[in-house]
Amino acid sequence: MESVVRVVAVLGCAMSKENLMNLCTRIQSLSALAVAALVSGALVVAPISASASTHRVAHSSDIPVPVGYSLLASPIGTIAGYAGPGKKKVRTVAPNYNGSPLTMPVIAQSQGYLQVRLPMRPNGQTTWVKVATVSTTATPYRIVINLKTTHLAIYYKNVQTYSFPVGVGTVTNPTPVGNFFVAFFASAPDAGYGPFVLVTTAHSNTISDWEQSGDAMIAIHGPIGADAQIGTKGARISHGCIRLHVANQRHLQNIPTGTPIQILPYH
Repeated sequence: MESVVRVVAVLGCAMSKENLMNLCTRIQSLSALAVAALVSGALVVAPISASASTHRVAHSSDIPVPVGYSLLASPIGTIAGYAGPGKKKVRTVAPNYNGSPLTMPVIAQSQGYLQVRLPMRPNGQTTWVKVATVSTTATPYRIVINLKTTHLAIYYKNVQTYSFPVGVGTVTNPTPVGNFFVAFFASAPDAGYGPFVLVTTAHSNTISDWEQSGDAMIAIHGPIGADAQIGTKGARISHGCIRLHVANQRHLQNIPTGTPIQILPYH
């Protein structure tokens, strides 16, 4: 109402006393309205919508993401994870995972919070973190591994750029299915693994400790002598990891950590 009075005061200098009094009388009955525009000397008013205003504030807090990109979040120090936006704290999220900086894909945004995927067991965990506690970037890449066709595809801005035959887990030790991400890159233990090992956040459901070296994490690496078996069609030959020809493996070396990985089922 104060803003309406101020507008009337400004207009008063150009109106007769009688017309000004009539205008003031009419405005007093519009306590639920606000001035929206001044068109051709006429005062135009519109209802105030509280719900619309609230919606705009919530929407404006979202971090814009270009089409074909995935938003990524990295903790700034050890941060809190919540059950949902504005809900109770349920965990902490460290800035590193297995000694490497942690970058997580964002799968939802709401009220200044981001829902992110987590790298630890059990597979499929997520949590909500405050936007103010993370740094954000975006990746145009995603990886899709189809266990039925035994192929790995690389997408760039939603366009498939490569598709390679791969070795996947056997019936006894299947590759887990679901949504994961690139956790970190590790040095190859020998030439059979190719120039590097891309470690994912997927964990074997049948092996908890790989040869007493720690958690059985699913990795993408070279063929370890199985080039012939992988061939051009792929094969079920591993303990769950993804093996591929070294020439094809090199196309993964510039994919950033945090990049989403989807593993589709055998059937």
